[in-house]
Amino acid sequence: MPRKERADKIAILARQKEIIFHTQDLMVLWVIYNKNTLYTAVKRLIQRGSIYRIQKGMYSVLPVKEIDPWLLGIKAMHGFCYVSTESILSKTGVVNQLSLPVTLVGEKSLKFKVVGHDFICRKLNDKFLHHTAGIIEMNGIRQASLERAVADMLYFNSKFHFDNKKLINFRKVNELRKKIYDFA
Repeated sequence: MPRKERADKIAILARQKEIIFHTQDLMVLWVIYNKNTLYTAVKRLIQRGSIYRIQKGMYSVLPVKEIDPWLLGIKAMHGFCYVSTESILSKTGVVNQLSLPVTLVGEKSLKFKVVGHDFICRKLNDKFLHHTAGIIEMNGIRQASLERAVADMLYFNSKFHFDNKKLINFRKVNELRKKIYDFA
Protein backbone atom coordinates (compact mmCIF):
# COMPACT_ATOMS: atom_id res chain seq x y z
CA MET A 1 0.00 0.00 0.00
CA PRO A 2 1.54 3.36 -0.99
CA ARG A 3 2.61 5.59 1.90
CA LYS A 4 0.10 8.38 1.04
CA GLU A 5 -2.80 5.94 0.84
CA ARG A 6 -1.82 4.35 4.17
CA ALA A 7 -1.55 7.80 5.79
CA ASP A 8 -5.00 8.72 4.44
CA LYS A 9 -6.57 5.60 5.99
CA ILE A 10 -4.93 6.30 9.35
CA ALA A 11 -6.00 9.97 9.18
CA ILE A 12 -9.60 8.94 8.54
CA LEU A 13 -9.53 6.72 11.66
CA ALA A 14 -7.85 9.43 13.73
CA ARG A 15 -10.68 11.88 12.93
CA GLN A 16 -13.30 9.51 14.32
CA LYS A 17 -14.48 9.75 17.92
CA GLU A 18 -14.28 5.96 18.17
CA ILE A 19 -11.19 3.90 18.94
CA ILE A 20 -12.67 0.50 18.07
CA PHE A 21 -13.87 -0.40 14.58
CA HIS A 22 -15.55 -3.41 13.01
CA THR A 23 -14.69 -4.56 9.50
CA GLN A 24 -17.93 -3.05 8.19
CA ASP A 25 -17.01 0.33 9.75
CA LEU A 26 -13.63 0.31 7.98
CA MET A 27 -15.30 -0.63 4.71
CA VAL A 28 -17.58 2.42 4.93
CA LEU A 29 -14.94 4.85 6.26
CA TRP A 30 -12.35 3.93 3.65
CA VAL A 31 -14.93 3.49 0.85
CA ILE A 32 -13.67 0.02 -0.04
CA TYR A 33 -16.23 -2.32 -1.58
CA ASN A 34 -14.02 -5.31 -2.33
CA LYS A 35 -13.54 -7.45 0.80
CA ASN A 36 -10.16 -8.78 -0.37
CA THR A 37 -8.88 -5.23 -0.82
CA LEU A 38 -10.17 -4.34 2.65
CA TYR A 39 -8.58 -7.38 4.31
CA THR A 40 -5.27 -6.68 2.58
CA ALA A 41 -5.31 -3.04 3.71
CA VAL A 42 -6.15 -4.09 7.30
CA LYS A 43 -3.45 -6.78 7.30
CA ARG A 44 -0.80 -4.29 6.14
CA LEU A 45 -1.81 -1.67 8.70
CA ILE A 46 -1.63 -4.29 11.46
CA GLN A 47 1.83 -5.41 10.28
CA ARG A 48 3.03 -1.80 10.43
CA GLY A 49 1.54 -1.26 13.89
CA SER A 50 -0.89 1.43 12.72
CA ILE A 51 -3.95 -0.47 13.95
CA TYR A 52 -4.37 -3.42 16.31
CA ARG A 53 -6.43 -6.58 15.95
CA ILE A 54 -8.72 -7.22 18.92
CA GLN A 55 -10.43 -10.28 17.49
CA LYS A 56 -11.66 -11.35 14.07
CA GLY A 57 -13.45 -8.42 12.47
CA MET A 58 -12.70 -5.98 15.33
CA TYR A 59 -9.79 -3.52 15.32
CA SER A 60 -8.49 -0.62 17.36
CA VAL A 61 -6.26 2.42 16.97
CA LEU A 62 -4.92 1.75 20.49
CA PRO A 63 -3.15 -1.33 21.86
CA VAL A 64 -5.72 -3.68 23.41
CA LYS A 65 -4.18 -3.35 26.89
CA GLU A 66 -5.00 0.38 26.87
CA ILE A 67 -8.73 -0.13 26.18
CA ASP A 68 -11.30 -0.25 28.98
CA PRO A 69 -12.75 -3.80 29.19
CA TRP A 70 -16.27 -2.37 29.46
CA LEU A 71 -15.80 -0.62 26.10
CA LEU A 72 -14.51 -3.86 24.55
CA GLY A 73 -17.68 -5.67 25.62
CA ILE A 74 -20.00 -2.95 24.38
CA LYS A 75 -18.26 -2.80 21.00
CA ALA A 76 -18.15 -6.60 20.71
CA MET A 77 -21.94 -6.74 21.07
CA HIS A 78 -22.19 -4.60 17.91
CA GLY A 79 -25.60 -3.29 18.88
CA PHE A 80 -27.18 -1.13 21.54
CA CYS A 81 -26.21 -2.24 25.05
CA TYR A 82 -24.95 -0.79 28.29
CA VAL A 83 -23.14 -1.93 31.45
CA SER A 84 -25.61 -2.61 34.24
CA THR A 85 -26.77 -5.00 36.99
CA GLU A 86 -23.97 -6.77 38.89
CA SER A 87 -21.10 -4.74 37.39
CA ILE A 88 -22.61 -1.40 38.46
CA LEU A 89 -23.87 -2.76 41.79
CA SER A 90 -20.39 -4.13 42.58
CA LYS A 91 -18.67 -0.90 41.45
CA THR A 92 -20.91 1.24 43.68
CA GLY A 93 -20.62 -1.06 46.72
CA VAL A 94 -24.27 -2.15 46.80
CA VAL A 95 -23.16 -5.78 46.53
CA ASN A 96 -19.96 -6.90 48.22
CA GLN A 97 -19.14 -9.63 45.74
CA LEU A 98 -16.77 -8.61 42.96
CA SER A 99 -18.49 -9.03 39.59
CA LEU A 100 -15.99 -10.94 37.47
CA PRO A 101 -17.85 -11.20 34.19
CA VAL A 102 -18.87 -7.75 33.03
CA THR A 103 -22.67 -7.67 32.91
CA LEU A 104 -24.34 -5.92 30.02
CA VAL A 105 -27.97 -5.38 29.11
CA GLY A 106 -28.66 -5.50 25.39
CA GLU A 107 -30.60 -6.76 22.40
CA LYS A 108 -29.60 -10.40 22.78
CA SER A 109 -28.72 -12.86 25.50
CA LEU A 110 -25.11 -13.94 25.18
CA LYS A 111 -22.03 -15.10 27.09
CA PHE A 112 -18.73 -14.27 25.39
CA LYS A 113 -15.05 -13.53 25.90
CA VAL A 114 -12.93 -10.77 24.37
CA VAL A 115 -9.16 -10.72 24.91
CA GLY A 116 -9.42 -12.63 28.19
CA HIS A 117 -12.35 -10.64 29.60
CA ASP A 118 -15.64 -12.45 30.28
CA PHE A 119 -18.99 -10.85 29.49
CA ILE A 120 -22.62 -11.73 30.08
CA CYS A 121 -25.32 -9.86 28.20
CA ARG A 122 -28.93 -10.12 29.34
CA LYS A 123 -31.63 -9.58 26.75
CA LEU A 124 -34.03 -6.76 27.50
CA ASN A 125 -37.15 -6.09 25.46
CA ASP A 126 -36.47 -3.31 22.93
CA LYS A 127 -39.17 -1.00 24.30
CA PHE A 128 -37.40 -1.05 27.69
CA LEU A 129 -33.82 -1.26 26.38
CA HIS A 130 -33.93 1.91 24.31
CA HIS A 131 -35.43 3.97 27.13
CA THR A 132 -32.42 6.10 28.07
CA ALA A 133 -33.58 7.18 31.54
CA GLY A 134 -30.79 6.40 33.99
CA ILE A 135 -28.19 5.59 31.32
CA ILE A 136 -25.03 7.68 31.39
CA GLU A 137 -22.35 7.80 28.70
CA MET A 138 -18.78 8.38 29.88
CA ASN A 139 -15.77 8.01 27.56
CA GLY A 140 -17.89 6.19 24.98
CA ILE A 141 -19.15 3.68 27.55
CA ARG A 142 -22.87 3.56 28.19
CA GLN A 143 -23.55 2.54 31.76
CA ALA A 144 -26.53 2.46 34.05
CA SER A 145 -26.78 4.81 36.99
CA LEU A 146 -27.03 3.03 40.34
CA GLU A 147 -30.82 3.45 40.31
CA ARG A 148 -31.14 2.13 36.74
CA ALA A 149 -28.92 -0.86 37.61
CA VAL A 150 -31.14 -1.64 40.61
CA ALA A 151 -34.28 -1.27 38.47
CA ASP A 152 -32.77 -3.56 35.80
CA MET A 153 -31.73 -6.10 38.41
CA LEU A 154 -35.23 -6.15 39.91
CA TYR A 155 -36.65 -6.61 36.41
CA PHE A 156 -34.48 -9.69 35.83
CA ASN A 157 -34.61 -11.04 39.41
CA SER A 158 -37.25 -9.55 41.72
CA LYS A 159 -35.79 -11.42 44.72
CA PHE A 160 -32.20 -10.23 44.30
CA HIS A 161 -30.42 -9.52 47.61
CA PHE A 162 -28.67 -6.14 47.93
CA ASP A 163 -25.91 -6.18 50.57
CA ASN A 164 -25.86 -2.44 51.21
CA LYS A 165 -29.40 -1.08 50.79
CA LYS A 166 -28.47 2.23 52.44
CA LEU A 167 -26.73 3.31 49.23
CA ILE A 168 -29.91 2.87 47.16
CA ASN A 169 -32.46 5.64 46.74
CA PHE A 170 -35.55 3.41 46.30
CA ARG A 171 -37.76 6.43 45.55
CA LYS A 172 -35.66 7.10 42.42
CA VAL A 173 -35.58 3.38 41.60
CA ASN A 174 -39.38 3.17 41.74
CA GLU A 175 -39.72 6.31 39.60
CA LEU A 176 -37.43 4.73 37.01
CA ARG A 177 -39.27 1.41 37.15
CA LYS A 178 -42.56 3.19 36.60
CA LYS A 179 -41.13 5.26 33.73
CA ILE A 180 -39.25 2.42 32.01
CA TYR A 181 -41.06 -0.80 32.84
CA ASP A 182 -44.61 0.54 33.37
CA PHE A 183 -44.83 -0.80 36.93
CA ALA A 184 -43.59 -0.10 40.44
